[in-house]
Amino acid sequence: MNLLIINCSPRVKAKSNTNIIVRAFADGYTKQGNTVEIYNLSELGKWDEIRVAFYNHENILMALPLFVESIPGIMLEFLETLSPKSNSEGQPKTKLSFLLQGGFSEASQLRCGERYLEQIPGFLNCEYGGTLIKGSMFIIHMLPETSSKQMVSPFIEMGEVFAIDGKFDKEKVNKFAAPEYYSKRFILLHTLLSPLNKLFFAIFFKKNGCLGSLTAQPYKKMCFQKD
Repeated sequence: MNLLIINCSPRVKAKSNTNIIVRAFADGYTKQGNTVEIYNLSELGKWDEIRVAFYNHENILMALPLFVESIPGIMLEFLETLSPKSNSEGQPKTKLSFLLQGGFSEASQLRCGERYLEQIPGFLNCEYGGTLIKGSMFIIHMLPETSSKQMVSPFIEMGEVFAIDGKFDKEKVNKFAAPEYYSKRFILLHTLLSPLNKLFFAIFFKKNGCLGSLTAQPYKKMCFQKD
C-alpha cells in the first residue's frame, strides 16, 4: 500500500523537526514492503506537484507542528487551494490522516489542534483516518544524530502499526501521546529543578549560536512606548 506524506512545516527540511519525525514514521511504514512518497510544503515551487499527488492518492498523511494551538499558516494556505475530491461510484473515499507534534510535553496541549484537524477531511470529501499526537519534540533537529534517532524511534513503531491498521486507533494514540497532564508531584519536582534546567538550556543554546540572554525582550520598549 502506498502512502502520500505531506510535511506541512514551514521550516526547510534541514531545520524541520517534523521532517525527522516523518522519516522515522516512513521507516516503520515501509518495513513490510509498503511504499511512501514524501513532499514538503516549504518547497513552494512544488505545490502544483503536491496538489496532483493529493488528488491521485487514496491514502494521505499530513504531518505538522502545532503553531499557537492550531495549524501552520502555510498548511492553511495550501488547503485553500484544494477542491473536494470526487469519487467514482463504488470507489472508497480517500483516507486523510494527520501527525501532529509540538514542543509542550502534555498531550492536552495538542487536543485543540487535534479537534481542528478532525474537521478537515469532511471539507475535502475524504474519510478521517485519525491523528497521531506527541509533545516534547521541540529540539529534535538541534540534537546529535544519535540522540535525535533515539528520540523519534517510537514513531518507527507507530509507522508499523499504521501500516497494519490503515488508520490511527484512538486508544493507541492516547497511550502514545501520554502524559495527558503532568502529576502534581512531577510539577513540584520540575519547579525544584528549574534552576538546573535554565542552566542547561543557556549552555545548550549558546553552543547553537544564541549570543543573547534567553530572557531578553528586545521588542518590549517598542510595544509599550508612549506616543
